[in-house]
Amino acid sequence: MNLFEALRASHDLQRKLCRSLVRVKPGERDTVFIKLKIELEAHAASEERFLYVPLLMTNAGLSASRHALAEHHTIEELCDELSVPDKSTAAWLITARRLSDKVHHHLREEERKFFQLAGKLIADSDKAVLGKRYLKDLVEMRRHYAGAYKSVAVDRSGMLVSAGAAA
Repeated sequence: MNLFEALRASHDLQRKLCRSLVRVKPGERDTVFIKLKIELEAHAASEERFLYVPLLMTNAGLSASRHALAEHHTIEELCDELSVPDKSTAAWLITARRLSDKVHHHLREEERKFFQLAGKLIADSDKAVLGKRYLKDLVEMRRHYAGAYKSVAVDRSGMLVSAGAAA
């Protein structure tokens, strides 16, 4: 799996979790939000290491990388706003929808613009190597961030699951 295929797989999971977050009943929001937050954090950390850093080293990739990093920061701030005990309020749902919209915008922009630029700047021989490194790091980051929560774990395949399902 090359880097872009690996990134798209995480993007698809993020889209699915965002859709769930704004549709689930208030009592189920906490678990879905925690899974989304962990996936966003793990993905951002790994993506920044294995996609953005190589592109930041090129003049052609500098501006696009900075823009993408700024969007990661905005998404992180929205997650911080949503990290409250009471997720049943209308205000919380409004912020969750803003987060979902921002995530969808970021993913569309990356896949339609950023990936095309990166595809030209990263050598074909490096795409597979970076993909393997990204995937390994993504699982490590999922475990790292999931460690802060009792309700979510990472299963043997490296995916986020409810804590009881990880065994």
